[in-house]
Amino acid sequence: MKDYQREFLAFAAEIGALRFGDFTLKSGRRSPYFFNAGLFNTGERLSRLGSAYARCILDAAPAFDVLFGPAYKGIPLAAATSMALAAQSGRDTAYAFNRKEIKDHGEGGLIVGSPLAGRILIIDDVITAGTSVRESVQIIRDAGAKPAGVVIALDRQEQGQDGRSAVAEVTATFGIPVYSIVSLTDLVTYLEERPELDAFAEAVRAYRERYGT
Repeated sequence: MKDYQREFLAFAAEIGALRFGDFTLKSGRRSPYFFNAGLFNTGERLSRLGSAYARCILDAAPAFDVLFGPAYKGIPLAAATSMALAAQSGRDTAYAFNRKEIKDHGEGGLIVGSPLAGRILIIDDVITAGTSVRESVQIIRDAGAKPAGVVIALDRQEQGQDGRSAVAEVTATFGIPVYSIVSLTDLVTYLEERPELDAFAEAVRAYRERYGT
């Protein structure tokens, strides 16, 4: 695990975006941890999140031309990541996002920001059912562009209904790679490195053994 990943997990825990306890997920499973990217809700927090996305992209993501943030949660993520990429690498990265409702006045259309052309990298918070990615891929292809991959904040590395993780299902369905700032494996490593969090580490390890991929 890299330093920026440790810093991201520590900051997420500090602001309550990453919490430990007993949580019931939408799937009905009881999880010992919960991640809520919506709590990156101030300028400093969003800047730190965008910086982590940028580090992940520079570290691992494929070549791309435009960042795409699916409405609504992906909009600030794409903007913050674009700014962070400019600061970290000097690259002036174009970004775009979609409207939920198509405007029939003004500039009109479905897409706001840069035109979708070339290779498009999707920025989202997490992947659960893959609905957001499916919609994004369709929008990108309808524009005549090519989805290059997806970058998310956390990969839960958790079995879905068919035994595959949501990330593995997206990769198999759309033929695009998925990258994450951190994964469940990284979270376990982070907890194991901190003796004061040993009780949480044990619970998360048990959860991974039961539901992990």
